[in-house]
Amino acid sequence: MSFVITTPLYYVNDKPHLGSIYTTLICDSIARFKRLCGEKVIFITGVDEHGLKIQRTAIDKGVDPRRHCDEISNVFIENWKNWDISHDKFIRTSSNKHESIVNDFYKRVKKSGDIYMGIQKGWYCVGCEEFKDNPENSPNFKCPIHQKNLEWKNEENLFFRLSKYQAQIENLINNPLFIEPKERRNEIIKFVSKGLKDFSISRTNVTWGISVPDISKHTFYVWFDALLGYVSALGLDLDDASLDQLMDKGWPADIHIIGKDILRFHAVYWPAMLLSAGMNVPKKVLGHGFLTREGQKMGKSLGNVLDPNILLTKYGKEAVRWFLLKDISLGNDGDFQNKRFVEIINNDLANTIGNLLNRTSSMSRKWFNNKVPQNHELVNDFKLESISKKVVENYINYFNYYKIDLAANEILNFAINTNLYLNEKQPWVLIKEEKNIPLVCNVIYNVLESTRIIGLLLLPLLPDLSSKINIQLGSLYNDKLTWKEELKWGKLPNNSELPTPSPIINKLDYE
Repeated sequence: MSFVITTPLYYVNDKPHLGSIYTTLICDSIARFKRLCGEKVIFITGVDEHGLKIQRTAIDKGVDPRRHCDEISNVFIENWKNWDISHDKFIRTSSNKHESIVNDFYKRVKKSGDIYMGIQKGWYCVGCEEFKDNPENSPNFKCPIHQKNLEWKNEENLFFRLSKYQAQIENLINNPLFIEPKERRNEIIKFVSKGLKDFSISRTNVTWGISVPDISKHTFYVWFDALLGYVSALGLDLDDASLDQLMDKGWPADIHIIGKDILRFHAVYWPAMLLSAGMNVPKKVLGHGFLTREGQKMGKSLGNVLDPNILLTKYGKEAVRWFLLKDISLGNDGDFQNKRFVEIINNDLANTIGNLLNRTSSMSRKWFNNKVPQNHELVNDFKLESISKKVVENYINYFNYYKIDLAANEILNFAINTNLYLNEKQPWVLIKEEKNIPLVCNVIYNVLESTRIIGLLLLPLLPDLSSKINIQLGSLYNDKLTWKEELKWGKLPNNSELPTPSPIINKLDYE
């Protein structure tokens, strides 16, 4: 069995923003953790390339929609390389393989008697690609997300019988494990309790999309098309795949990680469509919060949009990864404050973890001939070993429940406790008397071993920083052992060479 995790399929109306980077980093850290635990992982990401919004964006640019999609999709691919995203599949919904799966899926849903022709009237947000409830019934009513006027639609569309699945969706969402966090689940329960309404799955005014096989001038509604990218991605390595084949390639997904604004599509529409096609529903949908900047919503009109490429160039991916994954509780909204960002990176990574490694390695090299000291078992000091065991246990438990911020804070607290231990023991004082050498050996070994474990725990979160820590300990991660085995106390070899220490991360300047 594989562990299947997905980001949303990002809309290619524009290049990646900080929110899409955030979602992808969450998935990347979970995928890395699962692999380290010995699980086979399929990490799916990609782009959603169809719909009215894309069609209009291409027209505004004066280019063909295909050319626009190629251009922006390549920007996403390049971004994921720059951010060191460890995805296994990258799906483009404009691919022939995806179109084939959409057509196969449509035939199944149609065979279930869940598709019919009707008239769609209502106010539509092109940005959301969604019909909105308009309490004022006014063209001046704006989308609460995009703050743009809605457009009135009155056209013939194919509809999906969502109402037919009211009871099954109610049963699904009442399972507390299906939607997280609890606040998001309550929102969906409230929405479903009002009664599910059939929704349109085709458009007649959109040429840039997948044509409905048996009805001319109709293209599939972008959400009917795009959600199937999670399934079609599983067959990217196959020459020709059917839905039946892909069921054996990893479906259903273990978790969809998405922004809370598209939760309804993933937690209600998508499961109902899958049930109609006789397919299993995803095991979990996690809707994370929005990112703000200095307490304000980010927007082009406010001129406060954070360009992730500027953050990457200026601060480096490890700093941004740590802030987003450690400082924001998954599921809640997060605020990017520049001063706080700089303080967290300097305090957590440069001072607490980096300085701990640097000064302990320097002492060990100076006193023990550039080597890790011999651990004297007769010295009765198990404080850090005991703390380490509890930290590892908590960390793994938190990651298994997708509480990434709490897992990151376990690492930081371990580093803080290790620094306190070092300051309490004061080996620089003890070393002055020869009789204390066995005790000093143990103190230094304990701190270096704690730092080695800290480095390993950082591996899913900050892979580059983790590597730097272990290189400076002369103890590269050994693939011959399992990661969990290496997290056990005492794996740092006695008398191994210690390289010349250097900062594992540079301090940031606040501007």
